[in-house]
Amino acid sequence: MTLDKIIAALKTAPTAVSGSTELDISSLTHDSRQAGQGTLFAALPSVMPGREGEGAMGGARFILKAVEKGAVAILTSSDVNIPRATMVRVENPREALADVAATFYGQPSLQLQTIGVTGTNGKTTTTFLLKYLLDVAERPCGLIGTVRYVIGPRELPAARTTPESDDLQRYLRDMRSAGCRAAVMEISSHALHQNRVRGVEFDAAVFTNLTQDHLDYHSTMETYFEAKKLLFTNLAQQTHKRGTAVVNVDDRYGRRLVDAMDREIQVVTFGQAAGAMVRVGDIVSERHGTRFSLHIGERSYLVRIPLFGTFNVYNAAAALATMHALGYDVRKSVDALKNAPQIPGRLEIVPEGKAFRVFVDYAHTPDALENVLRTLRGLGPERLITVFGCGGDRDKAKRVPMGRVAGELSEWCIVTSDNPRSEDPEGIFRGITAGLRGGNHEVIADRRAAIRRAIMLAAPGDIVLIAGKGHESYQEFADRKVPFDDVAEASATIRGRES
Repeated sequence: MTLDKIIAALKTAPTAVSGSTELDISSLTHDSRQAGQGTLFAALPSVMPGREGEGAMGGARFILKAVEKGAVAILTSSDVNIPRATMVRVENPREALADVAATFYGQPSLQLQTIGVTGTNGKTTTTFLLKYLLDVAERPCGLIGTVRYVIGPRELPAARTTPESDDLQRYLRDMRSAGCRAAVMEISSHALHQNRVRGVEFDAAVFTNLTQDHLDYHSTMETYFEAKKLLFTNLAQQTHKRGTAVVNVDDRYGRRLVDAMDREIQVVTFGQAAGAMVRVGDIVSERHGTRFSLHIGERSYLVRIPLFGTFNVYNAAAALATMHALGYDVRKSVDALKNAPQIPGRLEIVPEGKAFRVFVDYAHTPDALENVLRTLRGLGPERLITVFGCGGDRDKAKRVPMGRVAGELSEWCIVTSDNPRSEDPEGIFRGITAGLRGGNHEVIADRRAAIRRAIMLAAPGDIVLIAGKGHESYQEFADRKVPFDDVAEASATIRGRES
C-alpha cells in the first residue's frame, strides 16, 4: 500500500507532511526493533509518568533506529527531521496508528464476528468461555487476552492484555486467514484510553464489573469508569456493524453504563436483579463445580459449570447472555458449558493435592481476592492458608484492603513477593501488613519459599490459595524477569512432600 493511501485513511488530517508520499509501505510497527525495509514506524508517546516509551519526548533515538533499519516513513507528533524518511506529523500518533492499521490490514474486524469484553474482574474467564462456546457452535474463534493469543492453530504468549493497534489488527487479519470466523478479546482500560481498539467494529461489547484497580494510571474510580465506558460509547459510532452491549446490572457501574447508553444501541442485561433480561438464580455449590438457573424471557435453563464461585456464575452468565444476543442456540450453549475447560490461573486446582487442596488464582485486587476466598470458604476447609502479595509500581491504595480481606477470611496468611518490579519489596509488605491486624500472618519475601511453607503447613482438610500471579510464568524484578510458575512450584512441593 502506498503512503498517500495510508495518509488518506487518517480520520484527522496530518498537521504536516515532509517528504514524498509516493512510497510503498510494506509493514507497520510501533517498535523500532521490528522495523525493516519499507516500514512505516509510529513513534508513540510515553503513557505513564516517568516511564520512557518509544517516541516519548526526547526519544528521537527510536526514530533514528527505525530509519537505520529501513523505515521509510515516520508517524510522529515531534518536530524531529530525518532526511532519509518522510515525516507525517499528527496531533495524536496513537489515534493515527489505529486508523492506519485498520486500513492497512483490510478492516479484518468486519470479516469476523468480533466480541470485546471489558471490566475489572472476569475478562479472562468470560473470553475463554466464549471462545469455547463459539468453537462448539462451529464458528472457529480466535482469542486475544491476558493469558495468550490464539490465532487458528497457533498460540502466542500475551505481551499485554490488549495489544497496540498495529499488532491487534494484524492478529485479527491472521485469524481470518487461519479460518477463524469469530474473535473474542479482552479490552483493558489502558487500551481504551490509548485508542488501541480504535478501528475495530464489535458485534458485541461485554461489561463484567468495575472494582478498584489501576488507580496508579487512572487516578480515580470515575476516570477508570469513563475509560471503560469508551467501549460502549464507540458502539454508537460504528459505521458497518450495529453492536450489542451485554452488561452486568448487578454492578452499580453496570447500571450507570446502561443509563448512559445511546438509545440506539441494543442492550442485553444479565445478573440476579429482577429486571435483568438474562437472569441468574438458585446458585448451588457442588463438589466439582456450580449449578444455577438461567431465565431468558419465558424460558428457563439449569446450568452446570465445572468452575467454583458466584463470580464464575457471573462469568458464565456473561458468556451465555452474549451467545443469546448474537442469536446462538442457548440450550446448546448451556449443554456445552458442562464440559468447559479449566481456565489457566483462575481458581486452578493443583492436581497433586490429595489430603488437602491447593488452588492458584490471578486475584490481585481486593474485590477479586475476597470473591475467591469466600468461594473457598464455602468449600468447608478445616483451615484456609493464603499466599499473596501485591505488584510493585502499581496501585498502592489496594494493599491495605487486600491485607484486610485476606486476614479476615484466612486462618493463616503468608505475605510474599508478587512482581516487585523496581519497588522495594519491604515497602510493599508494610502496605499489606498494615491491613493484617489479627496477627495471623508471616512475611516470607521469597515466593518459592512462601509457597513451600504454605504447603508444608497444610494438614488434611485444609485449602491453600496461592493468589496474585495465576497463569504468569515469570516473576518481574527491577533488573530482570525470571521464570516462575505458581502451579509448577506448588506441584513440585506437593510431590516432594508426599514422596
